[in-house]
Amino acid sequence: MNLIIHMNTLVITIISILYVYQMGYIGVVFIGEYIHKRRRKNHAEPLVKTNRYAAIISARNESGVIGQLLDTIRAQTYPAEFLDAIVIADNCTDDTAQVARDHGAIVYERFNKEQVGKGYALDYLFDKLKKGVGDDYYDAYVIIDADNLLDEHFFEAVNKTFCQGYRIMTTYRNSKNFATNWISAGYSLWFMREAKFLNNARMMLGTSCAVSGTGFVVASAVIRERGGWPYHLLTEDIEFTVDTVIHGEMIGYCGDAMLYDEQPTTFSQSWTQRMRWAKGFYQIVANYGGKLSRGIVTKHHIKKLASYDLTMTVMPGMLITMGILALDIVMLLLGVFGSLYMPHMIQTMLSSLGFWLLGYYGSLFLMGLVTMITERKKIRNCPTWKRVLYTFTFPLFQLTYLPIAVAALFRKVEWKPIKHEVSKTLDEIR
Repeated sequence: MNLIIHMNTLVITIISILYVYQMGYIGVVFIGEYIHKRRRKNHAEPLVKTNRYAAIISARNESGVIGQLLDTIRAQTYPAEFLDAIVIADNCTDDTAQVARDHGAIVYERFNKEQVGKGYALDYLFDKLKKGVGDDYYDAYVIIDADNLLDEHFFEAVNKTFCQGYRIMTTYRNSKNFATNWISAGYSLWFMREAKFLNNARMMLGTSCAVSGTGFVVASAVIRERGGWPYHLLTEDIEFTVDTVIHGEMIGYCGDAMLYDEQPTTFSQSWTQRMRWAKGFYQIVANYGGKLSRGIVTKHHIKKLASYDLTMTVMPGMLITMGILALDIVMLLLGVFGSLYMPHMIQTMLSSLGFWLLGYYGSLFLMGLVTMITERKKIRNCPTWKRVLYTFTFPLFQLTYLPIAVAALFRKVEWKPIKHEVSKTLDEIR
């Protein structure tokens, strides 16, 4: 019995020590933003070059939402002659391609039932561009999901950060449907927290940020160097991030470039999506974990932090947590239903389990609360009572990751599209 308690304490202590640096990131953000405001008063904006961009959109049966995205690209304050929207209609069975053409996009259609997924679609498109306009026609590509909407200053902001020398960078991921329910709010708060208190802090410290699915920028030179898009694991965005950090390149962050993303609203959709994410993380650990973790001791200075930070991101800490929780539950059941009724064991294990759950819930609650308060102006069309409610349900949403992390170990997972239905204009969500 004492051994179980000591194991719980040891594991919780180790996990807390490993991830405590992320609490430090919160302080970095508050201090960094204060310093930035003071400096901005005394410094003129640097001159920037007008670069040529292609907004790359991989779409599968997205005719209901892709038109709204393309309208926000056409409405950008960035010079239109330096910006193209390119859609890869990937294995579509609807009129996504025609809708995209009607809204001014350059469209390529791809049909391949064997190589399924966004990574293959991107690789196909980059090859087509290389053979067509050339792989140096665009200075950079911006990868965007078909359900997104872009703030009208998105590319203007992207260009300012790109001109600072970052060849790869990510942007601020807001939500189209924050207020729908506790599931969409859970996703939204997580991505806002990632932008504000992870990537923002990393940018301030000069370490590497992490690409997250959509709204990220890649210089054409990077695509040439890597021979297209050779990332085909279930989470190709994190695979790309890990490979970039392993090779010593820093990924930047542009907080002024905001996009609005549609989040799942049903638990079945959420389960499918997060199952793919969990399985993809296991694939990344298996394929890249050794090289990534070695960077913690072999790289120099700030690159050590980048390697450590990303190692903690992809390592299955959730699985370890689930193991301890399962052990506590088993011991509790033995105390209740075992051959000998042991009230002392029941009381001890209930206390241990309660302490674990309270600590886990409390840390996630504080994470959600700080994000909700600091990002409140970016959350639109959500009444106060929902904001309060979703702050309390945020930890519950994160706790549902526990069974997903376990199931992903044993299930075969394949890429499946998530149906998008929130057909709104930018004005309707702001």
